Amino acid sequence: MTKIEVRYAFTAPLDDALLEAIDRARGTYGLSMLRLSPAMDELIVHYDASRLKLPDVDSALKRAGLPILRKELPG
Repeated sequence: MTKIEVRYAFTAPLDDALLEAIDRARGTYGLSMLRLSPAMDELIVHYDASRLKLPDVDSALKRAGLPILRKELPG
């Protein structure tokens, strides 16, 4: 099992509907953790790279209704 962390910026304000979408995404196979950043402006996702590829993670989060944009790693 290879755990990977990726961060997503929200493209809409945080509200109840967004929190419900995060809850829906938590049930996605291969996603091991979803949490808000301390500033509550990013979603931090841990996923199992042996089960999902990064585009699969992007798609699963968008299917759950999350208005997000993946943040690229520096470097």
